[in-house]
Amino acid sequence: MSQAALRQVLVVDDEASMRAALQASFLRHGWRVETAVGAADAMTRFRRRPPDLVVTDMRMPDGDGLAVIRQIRALAPQTAIILLTAFGSVPDAVAAMQSGACDYLVKPVAFEQLERTAERILERVLRRDGPKLVRRDERFWAEKQGASRDGNPFVGDSVSLGGALARARQAAASDADILLEAESGTGKELLARLIHGLSPRRDRAFVAVNCAAFPETLLESELFGHTRGAFTGAVATKPGKFELADGGTLLLDEVGEMPLTLQPKLLRVLQEREFEPLGATRSTRVDVRVIATTNRGLEAMVAAGSFRADLYYRLNVIPLSLPALRHRPEDIAALAEHFARLYAPAGRPLPRLGKEFLARLEAHDWPGNVRELANLMRRTLALFPNHDESAAEIGIDALEGCALAAPAARGGDRLQAGLSLGEMERRLFEVTLDATGGNRSRAAAMLGVSLRTVRNKIRGYGLPPRAGRRRELCP
Repeated sequence: MSQAALRQVLVVDDEASMRAALQASFLRHGWRVETAVGAADAMTRFRRRPPDLVVTDMRMPDGDGLAVIRQIRALAPQTAIILLTAFGSVPDAVAAMQSGACDYLVKPVAFEQLERTAERILERVLRRDGPKLVRRDERFWAEKQGASRDGNPFVGDSVSLGGALARARQAAASDADILLEAESGTGKELLARLIHGLSPRRDRAFVAVNCAAFPETLLESELFGHTRGAFTGAVATKPGKFELADGGTLLLDEVGEMPLTLQPKLLRVLQEREFEPLGATRSTRVDVRVIATTNRGLEAMVAAGSFRADLYYRLNVIPLSLPALRHRPEDIAALAEHFARLYAPAGRPLPRLGKEFLARLEAHDWPGNVRELANLMRRTLALFPNHDESAAEIGIDALEGCALAAPAARGGDRLQAGLSLGEMERRLFEVTLDATGGNRSRAAAMLGVSLRTVRNKIRGYGLPPRAGRRRELCP
């Protein structure tokens, strides 16, 4: 199994022979394996050392796999989980997926099938929004810093972040679909989960699917499900993400990556709230609130013909955005301190962050946004000398070899004395449009003005058109 050498799996099954067989198979393929004999033992071992993957049985003497899944989801919502069951009915599958399982397999299961499923799930986890082992830690941000009453996991009190969160809270009270356009690494899924948690649907399922993680043929099945025999390899009926999210919220992550040929079917579901699973002869009705996210300018994609205009307008009922980290520099110190606490090795004093170190962080442009800062702090804490004294300080030398911008790198975005109010406004609109890749809806959301105002200012100031652009993540 590729990249499995450093991965940890927890196998939960009360049958000794099944545990031994799965343990031996995973060990042969380079995994670190821990086993548990039941639900209580599984949770004890999970709390002690959270794994990358959990493979759990459905029926156990002291509980069932659904209870294990729910408890794991409460502790670490992004852990990959596969359910093994001898009761391969659709209701069992729906219950498992709604509880938080990534997939389920019916016993007896060949290890080759389990291997393919585990590899697919972990690859999806890594591709969804960056390395998932980091994202699993992100879920603990609020716990590490003291969660707010509404469960807000975001760190910082900048005006731009506060405005985005205020609009998200307003949107949560509505049942309308949401289009969240923001750069990679800004926390789009965190915001989507916050909206779900504040909405009337909070007690129902939150289901996420990354539209970029599947080829077209598999994405249709992933979204709408399939019946047994619908295609080669469809050995059992499997519900899709829309069905699993019935009554709750469905996150369509990176919806801009959805193939054009599949977009009409998505449009119909959004309009009619019904669909036909692959191979089915009857429609399935669902009550789902859709939150679509993208790091690409969909308006520019519509103009280029790579995204349907009718689907764009159907998704864009409530437009939301998150500010890039370079547009909230006053939050960088708080985020750095937060990640220092989060990634500090256990049993060692927490070093202080020096003024020069923080000044260099605040001067950097952060193209990878909060995720890039998190990764840098994780590396910094991992390589920091093991000082015993509590007065240890992280200085500028800790950034040696890092390609951070010099303190003057962002000078072009700063205002200068003597500028007229008109010139200041022109520059503000210009910088905001640059940040959104020319997306006027996102610019309007960031500036707190109407889309018509943005259009009028573009025309009035003669600002040139900007093509949508996609920022790459920093390693």
